Amino acid sequence: MNDQLQPLKKQPRLGKSRSGTQDDVVYAHIFDAILEQRLAPGTKLSEEALGEIFGVSRTIIRRALSRLAHEGVVLLRPNRGAVVASPSVDEARQIFYARRLVERAITELAVQYATAEQLAELRQMVRDEQDCFSRGDRGAGIRLSGEFHIKLAEAARNAPLVSFQRSLVSQTSLIIAQYESGGRSHCSYDEHNKLIDAIEAGDAERAVHLMMHHMDHIDSKLNLDEDSASDDLHAVFSHLLQTRKKTGRNAASR
Repeated sequence: MNDQLQPLKKQPRLGKSRSGTQDDVVYAHIFDAILEQRLAPGTKLSEEALGEIFGVSRTIIRRALSRLAHEGVVLLRPNRGAVVASPSVDEARQIFYARRLVERAITELAVQYATAEQLAELRQMVRDEQDCFSRGDRGAGIRLSGEFHIKLAEAARNAPLVSFQRSLVSQTSLIIAQYESGGRSHCSYDEHNKLIDAIEAGDAERAVHLMMHHMDHIDSKLNLDEDSASDDLHAVFSHLLQTRKKTGRNAASR
């Protein structure tokens, strides 16, 4: 995105908050579905189906999809429509390499610039993430884990890094949905807490070490043959359709 100039403009809130223009809201819902790994890589994003789901025009859907394409999580194919990006193995390796570089820079800067208030917000996000996994809400936990890294980038006080990180976090979520193996156990909240402790102590060397260990942990769980999300748009956004039926309002009005 090209609007990340100091001071940072507030991004559309991920997760529960749904404010802004209709295309802001559609964008946020689809972004969340990708971040929560509810949308499978390669899913066709039919403008007609999405327009029906959100109760908005195709023009609004196109604007939202264009923003997602700019962040690398949606592919716009001429005359064939949009699909959720499906990174190849080589692309996945490139994305993880870039993510490591960005995470290292963000961590070093966060040690210098993170405020007590920002660290408190990060700790609350970790508690919320742990609560989600404890009650079995894996999707929300994964989303909060991704949001943690975006919030950490904001604490680094470097606008371009926030933009890079937002794109890389969402692309990483697609890679994990496409390639993660095993029992899908998540202990990111423990690793996040230790990282916050190191940042708060001003220990840049330890903070970077912990961040790289965290990235190693994610990388170690990837393989090439497991697929877990859904390609059924109506199933992914069924909660919105149910809300529309109950209230008679457009899904994009929230």
